[in-house]
Amino acid sequence: MSVSLKRPAEVEAMRRAGRLVHRALERCRTAVRPGITTAQLDQIALDAWLEAGARGLFKNYPTYEPGKGFPGNTCISVNEEVVHGIPGPRTLQVGDLVSIDCGILLDGWCGDSAITVAVGPVEPKLQRLIDVTRETLELAISAVRPGLRWSDIARAMQHHVESNGFSCVREFVGHGIGRRLHEDPKVPNFTSPEFERRGDFYLQAGMTIAIEPMVILGGQEVVVLDDGWTVVTRDGTPAAHIEHTVAVTASGSDILTDGR
Repeated sequence: MSVSLKRPAEVEAMRRAGRLVHRALERCRTAVRPGITTAQLDQIALDAWLEAGARGLFKNYPTYEPGKGFPGNTCISVNEEVVHGIPGPRTLQVGDLVSIDCGILLDGWCGDSAITVAVGPVEPKLQRLIDVTRETLELAISAVRPGLRWSDIARAMQHHVESNGFSCVREFVGHGIGRRLHEDPKVPNFTSPEFERRGDFYLQAGMTIAIEPMVILGGQEVVVLDDGWTVVTRDGTPAAHIEHTVAVTASGSDILTDGR
C-alpha cells in the first residue's frame, strides 16, 4: 500500500475541485423531478464543470480512450441500481430513488462525491434508507482522526447500517483520492477478518479519502448487468449511495466536497 499524503496547499486545491463537484450535484438535485431523464441530469452536471474548465473523471474510465470504458459523464443509478448506472433515456417517476455520482479533475486534482435523492414523495422505508446512509457517512466523518484504525470506523458504519435493518455492499468500497481518482488505500464501509489482516490502515494527517457508504434495503448481494457496468441488488430492492471526499487533519476531518 502506497498512501499519498497531501500538503495543505494540495488539500486546498482538492477543495476547489470539491466545490465544483458540489455545484454540479446541487444543480442535479434541484433538477430531479418526475419526467426528467437520467441523460438530462448527466448533461446538467457536465455543463456545470465544463463552464469552470474542468473535465470529468468517469467518461471512458478506466482507459480514457474515446469510445472505450464507462459511457457516461456521471454515474446515475435508480432504485435497485446501486452504483455505476449509465445515464440514458430512463425517465424518473414519483417514488424513485436516484443516486448521482460525480468525479472531476480541476487543475490536476480530483473531487468525488455522490448524493441520493427521492423523486417526489417516497415510502417511509425508502426515506429511512436515505437517512441511514447519510447518517452512516456522517458517523464515519465525525470519527476520523489521526492514529485511528479504519476498521474501527468501518465496524461502526456496518453496525449502524445493520442495526437499522439494512445491508452494506461488500464488493464496492471507498478509496484514496488525489492526483488520481483511485489511490490507496481501499476504504470499506464494513469490516471483516480478511480486511483486518491484509487491508487495515491507520489514519494519518494529510490523507485524502472518498468515504461512500452503499446501503441496500434488502440483502447484501449484488450483480453486474450485461452492460458490464451497472451494479444492481440481487433481490431487486432499492439502494442508496452517498459520498464525500474528506481530508484527515491533525485534529480530525475536513470535508472537501460540501461546497465550502
